[in-house]
Amino acid sequence: MSPPEIKEAILDILESIAPDEDVTNVKDDVPLREQLELDSMDFLDIVMELRKRYRVQIPEDDYVQLATINSTVEYLAPLMKDLQKA
Repeated sequence: MSPPEIKEAILDILESIAPDEDVTNVKDDVPLREQLELDSMDFLDIVMELRKRYRVQIPEDDYVQLATINSTVEYLAPLMKDLQKA
């Protein structure tokens, strides 16, 4: 998957986890928790959804890498580079 496809996948997951949130205006470089009403369970749901949809394992120590859209795409790019868009 390319970085734009990864970003699209992340936004799709965010929409499914927080359907009441408008993810169309999410800024790429601002922490997601500052923009959306996400609690720790929502964040864990995001990680689990990445695992379920794309078989991406994210160690708990790396969760801090998923703070913004940009940092999430950067973190996931090498892990998802060989995946086809779902």
